[in-house]
Amino acid sequence: MNTQKPIAELHVEHKEWLNKLLFYNDDLKIMQSRLDEIASKNSNQEVLVFVERFENQFKIQKDQIDILNHDIKQHVNNIEESVINNPIASNHRKMADHSEERKKMIRFEELFAELRKDLLSFLSKWL
Repeated sequence: MNTQKPIAELHVEHKEWLNKLLFYNDDLKIMQSRLDEIASKNSNQEVLVFVERFENQFKIQKDQIDILNHDIKQHVNNIEESVINNPIASNHRKMADHSEERKKMIRFEELFAELRKDLLSFLSKWL
């Protein structure tokens, strides 16, 4: 089922997602900094294995942020193109909902929260 939503509503959701992705990107930098702090204070092999595991997960999350950013910006471009090509009553027009992107964003946030929780548990054990 291809549902339709007002362009303004889609725009608000896009901006919200893009802002969240900026936050998550910054959060990854903070998480990496905390991980670096642990790595510099511990040469224990067990710690280093976890440090590498978290660094790999951070890279995956960074890649996902890049992919989501790209996909969302593609939707923004599609909406802008539609408005430019037909500006009449664009504030009342509806376009196809981006439900797949919404699902991807929700799943990303769930996985990111889980990663943050795992990191905090690790940090509390080794700091």
